Amino acid sequence: MIEKGRSSVAEGATAAGGAPRERGLRAERLTLGYGADPVVRDLDVEVPEGGFTVVVGPNGCGKSTLLKALGRVVKPVSGRVLLHGRDVRAQRARAVARELALLPQSPIAPEGITVRALAARGRYPHHTLLRQWTPEDEEAIGRALELTALTDLADAQVGALSGGQRQRAWVAMVLAQDTGIVLLDEPTTFLDIAHQYELLELFADLHRRGRTVVAVLHDLAQAARFATRLVVMSAGRVVADGPPGEVLTAGLVLDVFGLPCDVVPDPRTGTPLVIPHERRR
Repeated sequence: MIEKGRSSVAEGATAAGGAPRERGLRAERLTLGYGADPVVRDLDVEVPEGGFTVVVGPNGCGKSTLLKALGRVVKPVSGRVLLHGRDVRAQRARAVARELALLPQSPIAPEGITVRALAARGRYPHHTLLRQWTPEDEEAIGRALELTALTDLADAQVGALSGGQRQRAWVAMVLAQDTGIVLLDEPTTFLDIAHQYELLELFADLHRRGRTVVAVLHDLAQAARFATRLVVMSAGRVVADGPPGEVLTAGLVLDVFGLPCDVVPDPRTGTPLVIPHERRR
């Protein structure tokens, strides 16, 4: 089902008249805020199609706000977000949800809902008055539960699951949505390290299958290990953007996070690994 969804997206890559249509997600001169002071200022960022982009930065720098704007949840103060060349605010929410799925921070499931019923909510954007429940929906849900290793827990209540299982249930809902772009806002928060890597391996597998994945993460080692591209934010601006091996340096970590460190190759993956200096009292 996932591969089928990716094919349908690719088939729509040509505009009327045969001219190639712009693909992917892009922010242009984006300013975002919840009050008088902007959180994100005049920001430009492009999400390459088919990549695994990870956004990192200190607390309060605007990472999650940017992701919400990319997902059409936060309305820009100025600037715009383009999805496949069109302003997301000019598109219907249901149409955007068929192309792009967003997993927010710490979502709360309705009381008593089962894993399967939660995953089924990911299919709502595909329904219309003329198209209600179909075998395609069942296939998408089954595939999402299989990918998240939740098939045996399909009838369990989400509230009775462990933290890792509960987070995988929300990921199953996002996968059932069957979109070409997946946005993940701190998806590993509150999980133990084993469950963190389990989820990140799943997202990396989605990327290998052709999905465009964008995640906000706090752990620099995890970001460097799994991302194909790192976007580093500070004070509402992008200060570095590129492959982790080129972007993540000791100087950048000191400038952005105020952390003296060495950056060395991970002995297993060769990706950048941050080793903090000892802080003497």
